[in-house]
Amino acid sequence: MIDVADDGDGIAEEHLSHVFERFYRTDSARDRDHGGAGIGLAICRSVVRAHGGSIIARSGGLGTGATFRITLPTS
Repeated sequence: MIDVADDGDGIAEEHLSHVFERFYRTDSARDRDHGGAGIGLAICRSVVRAHGGSIIARSGGLGTGATFRITLPTS
């Protein structure tokens, strides 16, 4: 199990179930020039799943940062 945590903006509860969808951005004001293409977490999920694992996102809401937990099989 690998946890990656930050103390950044956090993720609002209504967005948590969507953050691994391709092209999903929690901030609708962002575009490719200001915040990425919205594919990074989708790529992470694909790689983790290809190795038989899972990835989840957790956050206490805006202003609390976020934690991403990756679980991979050990055998």
